Amino acid sequence: MTAPDKAAVHFYISTDIDVAIAVSNIRRLEMLADFPPAVCSLLATVVSELANNIRKYAQRGTIQLIRLEAPTRYGVEIMASDVGPGIPDLAMAMRDHYSTGGTLGLGLPGVRRMMDEFQIWSAPNQGARVTTRKWHLRHLEI
Repeated sequence: MTAPDKAAVHFYISTDIDVAIAVSNIRRLEMLADFPPAVCSLLATVVSELANNIRKYAQRGTIQLIRLEAPTRYGVEIMASDVGPGIPDLAMAMRDHYSTGGTLGLGLPGVRRMMDEFQIWSAPNQGARVTTRKWHLRHLEI
């Protein structure tokens, strides 16, 4: 599996406008042009959830999208990272309806369900990083 050159996009998140720009640009990214529209909508939702978490809990961070290529499938990796206070209890944060910020508590568990691969890391005062991937099968010519 490789990530081709120039197949990465970075969004710097520090304001609500940055979140809106990142979400609204998902459907316009050339790297996602061959994904079905429903998958692009799902990816926009994932970026929205992750970017809003950065704004709410860390104030600033980045969202990175990387195009992935494999022989029988292609995909996209979305990585959200920040250097905020970290997530105090990862196990609880991954449970539906758990929230320390007065929200519905469905963001991170929802992202995990929407994507094919999901990893999360956090440490006190070192921030958090969520790495997730969505795959789409290639139509192979026989």
